Amino acid sequence: MVDAAVVGGMGPVMAFALVGIFGVGAQWLAWRLRLPGIVLMLIAGIIVGPVTGLIDPDRDFGALTGPLISLAVAVILFEGGLSLDLHRLKDAKTGVRRLVLIGAPLGWLLSTLVLAWGAGLSWQSASVFGGIMIVTGPTVIAPLLRQARLDRRPAQLLQWEAIVNDPIGALAAVLAFQVILVARSGLTLNEAILDLTVGIGFALVLGLLAGFGVARAFWRAMVPEYMKVPVLFVVLLAVFALADTVLHESGLLAVTVMGLVIGNADLPSYQELRRFKEHATILLVSGVFILLAASLDFRQMAALDWRAVVFVLAVVLVARPLTVLVALTGTDLPRAERLLVAFTGPRGVVLVAVAGLFGQRLAEMGVADGALIGPLAFVLVLVTVVVHGFTLAPFARALGLAGAEVPGVLIVGGSRFSIGLAEALVKAGVPVLVTDPNHAHLIRARAMGLPTYYGDILGEAAEDSVELLNFTTILAVSDNDAYNTLVATDLGSELGRDAVWQVARPREDRPRHALPTQLGGRPFGEGRTLDAFQTMLDEGWTFRVTRLTPEFTQEDWRAKRPNAVALARISEKGEIRFVKSTDEMKAGPKARIISLLPASASQTEPEAGPSIDGAA
Repeated sequence: MVDAAVVGGMGPVMAFALVGIFGVGAQWLAWRLRLPGIVLMLIAGIIVGPVTGLIDPDRDFGALTGPLISLAVAVILFEGGLSLDLHRLKDAKTGVRRLVLIGAPLGWLLSTLVLAWGAGLSWQSASVFGGIMIVTGPTVIAPLLRQARLDRRPAQLLQWEAIVNDPIGALAAVLAFQVILVARSGLTLNEAILDLTVGIGFALVLGLLAGFGVARAFWRAMVPEYMKVPVLFVVLLAVFALADTVLHESGLLAVTVMGLVIGNADLPSYQELRRFKEHATILLVSGVFILLAASLDFRQMAALDWRAVVFVLAVVLVARPLTVLVALTGTDLPRAERLLVAFTGPRGVVLVAVAGLFGQRLAEMGVADGALIGPLAFVLVLVTVVVHGFTLAPFARALGLAGAEVPGVLIVGGSRFSIGLAEALVKAGVPVLVTDPNHAHLIRARAMGLPTYYGDILGEAAEDSVELLNFTTILAVSDNDAYNTLVATDLGSELGRDAVWQVARPREDRPRHALPTQLGGRPFGEGRTLDAFQTMLDEGWTFRVTRLTPEFTQEDWRAKRPNAVALARISEKGEIRFVKSTDEMKAGPKARIISLLPASASQTEPEAGPSIDGAA
């Protein structure tokens, strides 16, 4: 342990900086290692908190710790409401609606019973914590889905359940807490009901009015574009504070409702608001996790006995499966999909943040076992994230519900070149999907048996029909350069700009026609335009898939094919990456190279030559 006197002089500014460094740093490291970020953030918080004593929230922030966490949780819940698109929810499958309308209240009840009978908590603490346990958390589900690559329907069920139940679980905890708060205030039953009704009603009305007011102001251009995010943030804080003054903690309900209204107002500036809430949520989630983990008291963790093990096992093996199976009874979902959803329920950000907040509040009110809610939440999150993180993919494969293990490529545009490239990718074992808003452009692709999607990949219909989780690479190669730029720019923010590629535009090397680096995707095919590729095909160039071996390396391939144009390399694990230039390509042994060969090149290889899969 580090001597507290050594770091006791550290001021709040340095403490804030360390919280940010360790929180964001843990998320970045998780991204690099492809691990759940929540686990590394919890570990980082425990190391800098109770293990080393470097950060002590009570010492470094004092009375500000509670309000800071409360405000951060408010923004996180506002983000949850903002993400809930009711229009898409109406079009969702019956299973999603049942998981919300039946699964949420049933999960609240079963979780409360498990906490009371399994963990030994009082009914007061169990009812509050049981409401929070409705939450599964989209910030945890999304990375797991990307890694497991589930079939579309079970992935959609898990994703939408997480998005919808995120604010609902927090709302259930708020309502349960308000009931306990008013009941312990010494008021009569009528006075308690009146105070509770007035407080909740005020929070609901305030959230609705604030949401409609902000949406109306944005629609009528009453707020300039550069001030929309600051105005939204200030209104959010004001709504939370005002509702909280009427009824303690009802501000969480108000901001969730406010986010729900704004998220469904169909605002033209929604992308800017979405970026705000994403960036704010990442920063706040990092800070909240570090603060909560640093506040963890090992003495409280030591107070957990065998009941904590019973609690976790009951949640994972009884409460969650029973909730889902009952909710989905009577639907046309196959048994395998119901089992997969039933045994997949990782908890995440909101659970730990809200549980720590309400646990502290209950303890301050005199509910003795309220202090156990935080440690129990940590244990549940760690166990569920680790267990589901390592078992979801093999479990899905065992049930026959896993998507393609090889990362897929989404090709936008149905030209002759893109269809030839798609055929070569399929021959190399890479899943592809060819999309085009022009039906005629997809006729040849369909005739060749390639998967296609007719429509605008950026449209709302594509959000329900195309599962982007199955694709790690996008190539915009349509005959409309402006559309290619739009697709690459829009989807780049979701998949990462290093995964989005675009065919060159005519004369883009000239300053007058060049676009800023923020627009478009990565350059594809050594800067050739689509017309240039089409001309090459007219001249007899053909696609080729070449498998490298330890005996036939990339250097050997280049020496044998000096005029070939390398387009992509596929690693031994099936990971594909397009290349900007043949000279920059690095392909290891057992990799495959997709290239264009000139008409003069031989279409067959001698027996002793490299393994050629064939020409498209």
